Amino acid sequence: MPVDSPPPVPQRLREMLKDYPEHIQTLQADLNRVVEKPSKGIPLSEQAIWALEAALSTFAVDAREETKAAEAGGDPAAIAQAKAKERLMFQASSSNGGMRLGLMNDLWDYFKLIEGV
Repeated sequence: MPVDSPPPVPQRLREMLKDYPEHIQTLQADLNRVVEKPSKGIPLSEQAIWALEAALSTFAVDAREETKAAEAGGDPAAIAQAKAKERLMFQASSSNGGMRLGLMNDLWDYFKLIEGV
């Protein structure tokens, strides 16, 4: 993988969030920022994890708010859809879902190449 390519959003997260392309774009932008403007003294891979965790946490909180709004509206279909999204976002942000280290090898490989590890 060429070093001048952007860091990849982990495949597992892309699969989980396939119905939410705006979320994938946000994750990609956050990873790009890590590479473009890294914090000194902190490994890029750690910075990338923090960026992903922050974004995924925001997605989960936003999904929870969508569920609350749907419940207030009382439409059973909207409630079911919002709850499904909420479950997915919490799963993506959990260490048992999308953020599990073994599922992010494509991102680790990228940073190994960048950092020369």
